[in-house]
Amino acid sequence: MEILPAIDLRAGKVVRLLQGDYGRQIVYGTDPLGVARELISAGARWIHMIDLDAARTGERTNAEAIRSVCQGVAAAVQLGGGIRSDDGVAAALELGVSRAVVGSAALKDWPWFERLLGRREWTGKIALSLDARAGRLAVHGWMEPTSQTVAEVAQRAKDLPLSAIIYTDIERDGMFTGPDLDTTADLIAITAKPVIAAGGVSSLDDVARCKEIGCAGVIVGRAYYEGRIDLAEACKLASV
Repeated sequence: MEILPAIDLRAGKVVRLLQGDYGRQIVYGTDPLGVARELISAGARWIHMIDLDAARTGERTNAEAIRSVCQGVAAAVQLGGGIRSDDGVAAALELGVSRAVVGSAALKDWPWFERLLGRREWTGKIALSLDARAGRLAVHGWMEPTSQTVAEVAQRAKDLPLSAIIYTDIERDGMFTGPDLDTTADLIAITAKPVIAAGGVSSLDDVARCKEIGCAGVIVGRAYYEGRIDLAEACKLASV
């Protein structure tokens, strides 16, 4: 299992939004590359980056910060936020990311998403993000609810050539409440694709539980930045 520490970008700063609320922001740094180097020095082999500005507006204003991380550390980077078209995927990969994460655009236009995954040059480079609040998936930076559920979309996606599915419980994100293990386990049972858990991971016990149910990865954000999780220990636990 991989530990994927998160770097969420807003106006070039490393931040966290509590429960995805743009009005509840905590700033953890102004040097994304410096933060990324700290994460890699602790043993992380992947970094999970979210462009919060692009998720909200569709404009990739943090491109140079993303590029600097991709070029400045010896780690793989997956990027989400604002990737809504073929050109958006191409632009993200051009920045140097290893994996482009698509969420809202897939839910709003599934036929397009299937065509996207059919492009051979991007095989293994596209992941699906499923972000849910109260059991229903949300889009556009988690601001707009839909009627779709995690299980419904997972069934639809289980035979597609995805590199991973990332599941986030929005209500738990940044709240130190522990991940939604039940829904994550259900998702793992539905699909053979690698499942990455996010939202609420706050301790090494949470990391261990995610590993026990078969997660391929765990995203760690606020718990790392506020000293609740020793990232080096988490990486060791995940690799055993």
